[in-house]
Amino acid sequence: MKKVFLGGTCNGSEWRDFFIKMLTIDYFNPVVENWTEECIQEEIKQREECDYCLYVITPKMIGVYSIAEVVDDSNKRPEKTIFCLLTYEKDRTTFTNEQWKSLNQVGKMVEKNGGKYFTELYEVAKYLNSKSKYITQFEDYM
Repeated sequence: MKKVFLGGTCNGSEWRDFFIKMLTIDYFNPVVENWTEECIQEEIKQREECDYCLYVITPKMIGVYSIAEVVDDSNKRPEKTIFCLLTYEKDRTTFTNEQWKSLNQVGKMVEKNGGKYFTELYEVAKYLNSKSKYITQFEDYM
């Protein structure tokens, strides 16, 4: 079964909880309560082994390492790299215009490198689920 690495914004963002419910493929969620050296090593291993590496960026982003990861992956492994930029969070937190423009350019860069770029989780799930041999009636779920 295909598997996707769920990278990107943490910091209390709930995108993973929402997104996981839409998936028909396996996934690795790197978010843990206590970040240890073993967790770092497992994340590195999973990024290598997963069929797809998804990086979802939301306005709750405070660090920028996920941006570096997605650009790096889009250069080294474009066929498995997916970038999703979400306009707002559940609590209606949003990016500034300048942040959005800059991050949108990152998405275009990922696409130019051969990766995928989306602005809706639904579209990402539809794309990933289409790669699964266990396709369900996804459209009915929504």
